[in-house]
Amino acid sequence: MGNSQYNVYFGSYADKQSPGIYVYRFDEDSEELVFTEFVSGLKQPSFIKISEKHRMLYSFSQGDAEQEKAAAVAYRIEPGTGKLAYAGQQPAADKSATHINTDVDDRYLLLVSYAGGSVSILPIGEDGMIQGLTDEAHHEGSSINTERQQSAHPHSVYPDPTNRFVVVPDLGMDKLMVYRLDREHGKLQLHDDVKLAPGSGPRHLAFHPNRDFAYVIQELSSSITAMSYDPQAGKLEPTQMVNTLPEQYDGPANICAEIQISPCGKYLYGSNRGHDSIVVFAIDTDTGMLTEVEHVSTLGAHPRHFSLTPSGRYLFAANKDSDEVQLFRVDRNTGRLTSTGQAVAIAQPTCVRFSTV
Repeated sequence: MGNSQYNVYFGSYADKQSPGIYVYRFDEDSEELVFTEFVSGLKQPSFIKISEKHRMLYSFSQGDAEQEKAAAVAYRIEPGTGKLAYAGQQPAADKSATHINTDVDDRYLLLVSYAGGSVSILPIGEDGMIQGLTDEAHHEGSSINTERQQSAHPHSVYPDPTNRFVVVPDLGMDKLMVYRLDREHGKLQLHDDVKLAPGSGPRHLAFHPNRDFAYVIQELSSSITAMSYDPQAGKLEPTQMVNTLPEQYDGPANICAEIQISPCGKYLYGSNRGHDSIVVFAIDTDTGMLTEVEHVSTLGAHPRHFSLTPSGRYLFAANKDSDEVQLFRVDRNTGRLTSTGQAVAIAQPTCVRFSTV
């Protein structure tokens, strides 16, 4: 089995009785996508993080009347098959969890709660098991959108490439909250906050793979802000803001969701929910500036998430409201997308992740 094969994991908005995480095998050379299994027992495991180091999948299960806190949950990835074996869980966030990640070294699990306004950090043992919560930071603030920004809403969490800082886009505050990561004690120390356009609603972020740039997609204003990044100082500086929608767009109301950069660092992708498209930008690798390439329909409704395969040859778009994931080929010379004509039926898909076979 070569590098052209991946295990694919889909998160969803399922309840505990229904399939929550779906496992497939994808062969890039044949474009064959084959079902492996699903796991249930989790409440809305809507985001996933894969650790290749530990061969683990991390997700979460939302809190309820019996379980006040959302739990961070670990599964071992079975060699060869990619099947999941439950490995344990820890209380992690007040009531609900929204996004999950690890630090660069996979020593800490990072988790945010949109509803709870919090960022949590939990150590990961040498065996990949999640340990008890060591710190929880709470955001307080608001912004100008009276429906969506009456309080703080951290939406995602990312380690910077040096693993010295952690960045949390807060949709409710129109800010990027930057924390210093204390890797010895598992603590988050507030370092800086970056103010973005009022009412923009920063949601997800991507660091450039080999240059000192970062990009944040803004849910409420259908825009992306490009930034320069000083990794020594932990400072982000906005340099450009671009629209994710076609010029003179007058269709259904739109909100943005995911943002990713191609492994080669030349192209950036963002998803539009409403226009139901992926927007493609070319990245000037000298300046970090963005130039629009195209908009491509996701062939479904409400692309809450998408992922490029590790090779950058394919993109999987999770259309939550049409219960399917669409597959696209990526032209690595131009960044452009072409449908493969393949789709996989998943109930309310919300996340796509890959692991090596």
